[in-house]
Amino acid sequence: MAGMRVLYEKRMVELTFHFQDKLEERIITHADIKSVMENGEVIEQYTDNEPNPSALIHGYTDENKPLHIIAGIGDDGYLILITAYFPSSERWEDDFKTRKAGI
Repeated sequence: MAGMRVLYEKRMVELTFHFQDKLEERIITHADIKSVMENGEVIEQYTDNEPNPSALIHGYTDENKPLHIIAGIGDDGYLILITAYFPSSERWEDDFKTRKAGI
């Protein structure tokens, strides 16, 4: 997470079209993203993702709502923000870090 956080702070960030679309659709603000990127933690690693490995970052918005961001580091060294969503209690345990069994 430290490397991703540094890239975010340096504004070395690429936003995918999907990411921008989902922010609008899910009413997620750039302040929400900033809060998670500055204070969140990686809870899952997706080392086999193509074209670049990525990770699931868990954190909380300034309004204390849990938020997940999927991000990776591109070949050009930039942080790629892929998608973001508010995790549901149907799929996640109360800590919003642990997937419920069988899901």
